[in-house]
Amino acid sequence: MIKLTIKAFAMAAIMAFTSPAIAQKNSSETYRQLSLFGDIFERIRSEYVEDVSDEQLIESAVNGMLSALDPHSSYLSPKNFREMQTQTRGEFGGLGIEVTMENGQIKVVSPIDETPASRAGLKSGDLITHLNSEPVQGLTLSEAVEKMRGKVGSDLILTIRRESLDPFNVTITRDIIKIRSVRSRMEGSIGYIRITSFNEQTTSGVEKSIKDLRKKAEGKLEGIIIDLRNNPGGLLDQSVKVSDAFLEQGEIVSTRSRRPDESRRFNAKVGDITDGLPIVVIVNGGSASASEIVAGALQDHRRAIVLGTRTFGKGSVQTIIPLAGNGAIRLTTARYYTPSGRSIQAKGIKPDIVVEQAKVQKIARPGLKREEDLRGSLDNTRNSKTKTDPKQLVKDTDKPPEDYQLSRALDLLRGITLYGGRSSNKLD
Repeated sequence: MIKLTIKAFAMAAIMAFTSPAIAQKNSSETYRQLSLFGDIFERIRSEYVEDVSDEQLIESAVNGMLSALDPHSSYLSPKNFREMQTQTRGEFGGLGIEVTMENGQIKVVSPIDETPASRAGLKSGDLITHLNSEPVQGLTLSEAVEKMRGKVGSDLILTIRRESLDPFNVTITRDIIKIRSVRSRMEGSIGYIRITSFNEQTTSGVEKSIKDLRKKAEGKLEGIIIDLRNNPGGLLDQSVKVSDAFLEQGEIVSTRSRRPDESRRFNAKVGDITDGLPIVVIVNGGSASASEIVAGALQDHRRAIVLGTRTFGKGSVQTIIPLAGNGAIRLTTARYYTPSGRSIQAKGIKPDIVVEQAKVQKIARPGLKREEDLRGSLDNTRNSKTKTDPKQLVKDTDKPPEDYQLSRALDLLRGITLYGGRSSNKLD
C-alpha cells in the first residue's frame, strides 16, 4: 500500500508538470516511464543515506527535467519567482551579474553597471568555477544563482577562470542592486545613451534622454550613440518599444515557436524620436537577448551603423509560466529572428564595423619637424584672422581616448555629419 501511494504521489507530481497533450496521450510507454520515476523516488526516499523531504526530491526532479532542455529553462521556487518579478521592476538584491550555464560552469554574460560585480572587475565571458571554495560543477543554474544571493553586506568569494590566465579569487560584497537602465550625456555635439538592461523603465528612460540631449545641444544635436555593451537583455516588449522609437515603419523582430499559429511579428509605428539623426550602436560579446533585438532591427533597416564586436548570441524566448502556489517555470518557447529573417541564436549580431576594445598609447617621435620648423619658411598670416599654436593643436587632438570603441563611434558620427554638410553645400 505504501509503495502504491508513493508511486501515485510521484506520478501525480510529474503529471502536474506535463503538458496537456502528453497527459491526454495516455500511452503505455508514458506510464511505464512514470512508473520508473515512482520506483526511483521510492528507493531514494527509503534508502538514501540521509533523510530527504518529498518536496526537495520533486523540486530537484523538475529542475533536472528543465535544465536538461537548454541553459535558460529552469524552475523558479516561490522565493526566486518573487525576486525575478522584483528584478524586472529595476531593483533587487545580489551581486549585479547576469549569468548562464556552460559545460557545468557558470558563465558571466555581463556585469551590470555600477554594481558590486562591475566594481570588482568581472568581465563578459568569465567562468565562475567555485563559490566560497565550493565547486559549482553539478549545480543547476537556479541553485548557483541562489547561492550567489544572500544577506546585503555579506561577502562572497568567486573563483574566476578568464581566458589563458590562472584561476583567481574575487571577493564581492552583496548589495541592493538598483538598476538605472538608461544614462545619457553629451559628447561634444553628439548625444550618448547608455542602456544597461531592458526593464520596465527603459523606454521612458530613452525618451527622456533624447529630450534632455536636444535641450543640452540647443538645437545642434548631430547624432546619437546607443551603447548596448554588456547589456544582458531583459523584457521583450521594452526592446521592441526602444527599437520602435527610432524606426518609422517595418518589422522589428519575429518569434517562431514549435506551433506556426503561435509565431508573432512586432512592427514599428510611424514616428522617429530623433527625426532621422544618424545613429551608431555599440555592441560586444556581453550584448545579449533584448540588446541583440535592438541592434539587429536597426541594422537590418539600415537605421544605424552597428560597431564593436559580435554579440552573445542568445536568440531564444523564455516564457514565465506561473504554477499555482508553487513558483513558476521559465521555459524556452520560441526563437528570435531579425527583420531580414536572421536567427540570433548562437550566431549573434555581426557588427557592420568590427572594432575591438583596445588601449591607445601615443608613440613618441623625437626630432619630428614640420614646415614651420624649417629655417626661412613662409608664415600663414595673410588669410587667417587668428594665429593658432600648431604644437598646441597636436597636443589637443592626439590625446588618447579612454574608451577606444566609443572614440571610434564618435569619429564615425562626426565623419558622417561632416560629409553630409559638405555634400549639401557648394564652394564659393
